[in-house]
Amino acid sequence: MSEKILTKRFEIPGYRGTLDEYEATGGYQAIAKALKEHTPASLTEMVKRSGLRGRGGAGFPTGVKWGFIPKDPELPKYLVCNADESEPGTFKDRELIMRDPHQLIEGILLASFAIGCRTAYIYIRGEFIAGACILEQAIRDAAARGLAGKDILGSSFSLDLHVHRGAGAYICGEETALLESLEGKRGLPRLKPPFPATSGLYRKPTVVNNVETLSNLPHIVLRGAEWFSSIGSPKSTGTRVFSISGHVRRPGIYECPINVSMRELIFEHADGMRDGRRLKAVIPGGSSVPVLTEQHLDTRMDFESLATVGSMAGSGGVIVMDETTCMVRVGEVVSRFYHHESCGQCTQCREGTAWLHKTLRRIEDGRGRKADLDLLLDICDNMKSKTICPLSDAAAMPIESYLKYFRDEFERHIVDRACPFEAQVGASARPMDAS
Repeated sequence: MSEKILTKRFEIPGYRGTLDEYEATGGYQAIAKALKEHTPASLTEMVKRSGLRGRGGAGFPTGVKWGFIPKDPELPKYLVCNADESEPGTFKDRELIMRDPHQLIEGILLASFAIGCRTAYIYIRGEFIAGACILEQAIRDAAARGLAGKDILGSSFSLDLHVHRGAGAYICGEETALLESLEGKRGLPRLKPPFPATSGLYRKPTVVNNVETLSNLPHIVLRGAEWFSSIGSPKSTGTRVFSISGHVRRPGIYECPINVSMRELIFEHADGMRDGRRLKAVIPGGSSVPVLTEQHLDTRMDFESLATVGSMAGSGGVIVMDETTCMVRVGEVVSRFYHHESCGQCTQCREGTAWLHKTLRRIEDGRGRKADLDLLLDICDNMKSKTICPLSDAAAMPIESYLKYFRDEFERHIVDRACPFEAQVGASARPMDAS
C-alpha cells in the first residue's frame, strides 16, 4: 500500500476536518513557509518542477498554467476553484471538500499567492449543499485566526475567499462556462482565444484549478518538488484519488500513485468483481471517455498510458461493468445524459446529442435498423472537434468505443429486435441508470 497524501487524514479516528484538527496534523504550515521563504515566482517554479498536472480532466501542467498570468502587480487577477464535479462516475472532490476542507483552503491560499491575486472563488456544484456549508464555516474559522482575509499570518498578503453555488449544470464544469455562470450569466462556453489566463473572470487574468489539484499544493510546498515528482511516472507525477463505482465488491475512493495499473486498482483496492462475475468493460475517467476492456487491465492509469490505448484519464472516475451489462443500454443512458446537458450553443452538439440518443433508444427498444450503426458513427464523426467546448466530443467518443468493442451486441439487438440481457438479469444490467 503506497503512502496516502490527500486522504491521509481520512484514516485518523474521529477526524472531522476542523481547523484545530487540521493545524494539529501540520495544516497551514505550508502557507506560513511560502510567505517566509518564497516569492510568487519561486513558488510557481516549484510547482512546475513537481510536474503536478490538473486533476479535473485535461491534465494540463499546473505551474505552466500559472505562468501564463500577466505579472503586472496593478492588474486585478482571480483564482477560481472548480468544485462543480459533474462528471458521472466521479465523486472524489466531494469527499476532499467534506472531510478535509482546510486542505483545499490552504491550497487556494498558495495558488493565490503564486499568481498575485487578492480575490478567490470556490464554484461548487449546487447539489453539494453540505459541502458548501462546510467550506463556508471553514473559511470563517480560518479568517478568525488570521489565515484568510487581511494580512494573512502578519504578512502583506491578503485574500478574500468566497463560496459560490452553481445550479446543477454539467456544462459549468467547463472553465469558461463556469466563469460566465460566476458572473451571473447563462453558463455558455466562450470561444478561445482569448484564454482565461488573460481574459477570464470579469475579463481579467484568471486561473481555474480543480479541487484535487489545489489540495496537492500544501504537500508539495512542505515536502518539495522532487519528492512529489518521484511518485508516479516522469510525465504524470504524484498520486491520484480515483472514484471507483459499478460492479465491484468495494466501491469508493482510493488514493494511489497515478501510474497504478487498472488491474491493481480494481482487483486489489476495490476487491475485485461483485458476485464472482467476469469483468466486461471499464470506463477509466468518467462517462465522457472511451471504454476499455479486459485486454487493457494491465494498462496504467496515468495520462500517457491511457492515451496510448485509446482512452483518457479524464476525471479519474472508474466505472466497472461485469458480463451482465448491456452496452447498448449503457450507450443509451450516456447519450441521454449528454443530450440533456448540452447547452445548445453549437449545432453539432445540440443536434448530434439528440440524434445519438434517439438512435440508441430505438436500438435498445428493438426497433433498430442495420443502417443505424453506420449512422451512429457518422453522427459521432460530425460531432468531434467542431464545437466551442469538448461536450460534443465527450458525447461522441464513448459511443464510438462501445461500437468498436461491442458491435456484436448492437447487431444482436437489431436482429433479435430485443435486448438479450433484459430477461436474464433485469435491473443489474443497468449500472449507470443513476446518471
